[in-house]
Amino acid sequence: MDIAAIIAKAENTHKLAKQEIVALLADDAHTQEIFAAADRVRRRYVGDEVHLRGLIEFSNTCRQNCHYCGLRRDNTNVVRYRMEPDAIIDLARKAKEYGYRTVVLQSGEDPYYTVDILRHIISEIKKLGVAVTLSIGEKSRDEYAAYRQAGADRYLLRIETTDRLLYEDLDPGMSFENRLRCLRDLRSLGYELGTGCLIGLPGQTLESLADDILFFQEIDADMIGVGPFIPNPDTPLAAAAGGAFTSSLKVMAIIRLLLPDINIPATTAMETLDKNGRMIALQSGANVVMPNVTEGDYRRHYALYPGKICVGDTPAQCRSCITGKITAIGRGISTGHGFRLRKTAQENGE
Repeated sequence: MDIAAIIAKAENTHKLAKQEIVALLADDAHTQEIFAAADRVRRRYVGDEVHLRGLIEFSNTCRQNCHYCGLRRDNTNVVRYRMEPDAIIDLARKAKEYGYRTVVLQSGEDPYYTVDILRHIISEIKKLGVAVTLSIGEKSRDEYAAYRQAGADRYLLRIETTDRLLYEDLDPGMSFENRLRCLRDLRSLGYELGTGCLIGLPGQTLESLADDILFFQEIDADMIGVGPFIPNPDTPLAAAAGGAFTSSLKVMAIIRLLLPDINIPATTAMETLDKNGRMIALQSGANVVMPNVTEGDYRRHYALYPGKICVGDTPAQCRSCITGKITAIGRGISTGHGFRLRKTAQENGE
């Protein structure tokens, strides 16, 4: 296949067939061209401002047992914690003071936090005038509706892989169909919908990654987060090879080409593999960064994977550091809430 022609088609039409995506993923000679095209599309559709989201990791307790995750239920080497509601609300208040316009509440699937507790936390944080994103796993439609009614704006639920057999092999006791149901419910309830996948899972193929990308386009997700699979020594996949930085960056760039106006984070996992990973991602299609505003030992204990960056930093240090890095590459920090602004090709002069 003519790789240059496929890149041009993706940049100008934002549509590719599955085999064209596979061809881009398989090609090693045109990676910089793919990244440059994604950066041009990013600039044209979402501009040069970077949206910062303040991440609060409020519990590392999880009822699920996913083979790739350090927080899995059967990992006895993790020091478990859960924050009390007032502590979570206080961190959100500090995040607002640091200048964040969105707070991301992330945890394992922890049954301690009932609907009433979460509704209280969400409604109190909304009083601060910030957008609220939830990343707390699979819930019932009624639960999602309750969080939305309390004021939650966005929800992140990564599909991880659209390969049904691989999903159910790596996520024992979980149902691929239920994951899809959750995403449908979130969309129908009016959330901004975030999802994503891991790159480099054992048994994953380029074809399944292409299916992932087309799935994101099919459901018209508002935010896509992708990153390399980094094996955790306390999981069944401890000896797996893991994902590569460049492969993850390429998947991210192709997603930008095909979903030009969505929000795409430069994920922390990328910087675990490359010390400049997030800045490289911002120059290859990304427009969001989610600095951690969790304090103290909680950062270290939220051990999804080894080598996680910034676990010894304070929230203030993270805010200062990321701001400096972003301005150093000629980009600015957004002062808005960072909702997706849908744009057509015609609106961008295409």
